[in-house]
Amino acid sequence: MSSAEKIGAFFDLDGTLVAPPSLEWRFIGFLLSRDALGTVDIARWLGQFAKKILPDPRGATLGNKHYLAGLRESLAEDWERWLDSNAPPFYPEAIRRMTWHWSRGHRVFLVSGTLDFLAWSVAARLPGPVEVRATRLEANAGYWTGRLAGEHMSGEAKARVVRDLAARFCLSLWDSYAYGNSISDLPMLDSVGRRVAVNPPTRLARIARGEGWPSCDWRESAAGVRLPRQLTAREAR
Repeated sequence: MSSAEKIGAFFDLDGTLVAPPSLEWRFIGFLLSRDALGTVDIARWLGQFAKKILPDPRGATLGNKHYLAGLRESLAEDWERWLDSNAPPFYPEAIRRMTWHWSRGHRVFLVSGTLDFLAWSVAARLPGPVEVRATRLEANAGYWTGRLAGEHMSGEAKARVVRDLAARFCLSLWDSYAYGNSISDLPMLDSVGRRVAVNPPTRLARIARGEGWPSCDWRESAAGVRLPRQLTAREAR
C-alpha cells in the first residue's frame, strides 16, 4: 500500500456534509407526503418514548424508530427516486474537501447516526468512492420492525467503527482525518490524529480551540449544491 492509501477521511453526515434539516426529518416529510405515516405510527413512537425515557433516555430518543414499524422496506427505493428531484443540498466546501482527499488517494468514509439507507442514498450522489457506516434498521419479511439492528451510530459507536475500518483497510489513524459537527462526534474525532470541527456548536468549538484543532464554518460558503445521482444506492454499496 502507498502511504496515501493508509490515510482515511471520516465524515459525519447531517450538519457536516448536508445542510439541515437532517436526512431522517426529510424522510419523515417524504413519508407524510405519501400518506405512509399516520397518527397510529406517531402514537406508537410516543408510547415507546414514554416507556423508555426514564430507564433508557438514549433508547427512547436515538434508538426509537417505532414510527417505522410495519412500513415496507421498499419505501427506501421510493425515497431514492424521490431524491432525484428533491436531493438535499451539500455544503460546497464539504465536497471540495472530500475531492481533495480523493485526489490524494485517501479512503473516504461516511460515519453517521442517520439510517443506513438514507446515508447510502446520499453516498450515491457523491463524485467519488465512499464506504458508509450508519444506523441499521431491523426488518422482517420485507417490513421494518421499528427496532435497530445493532446500536445507534453515535458517540462511542462511531469511535469503534473508525477503529474497525482502520483495521480492515490497514489505515494509520494518527495520519487520518475526521470531520464532525456535534459533541456526539467527539469520540470519532478523538480517534484520529487530524481532527476538524465543522459548523461547531459552542461546546465543540471551545474544545477544538483548547486542543488546537482546526475549526471551520462551511455554512458561510455559497448556497448548498444539489448533486445528481451517480449510482443507485444499491450500486453504491
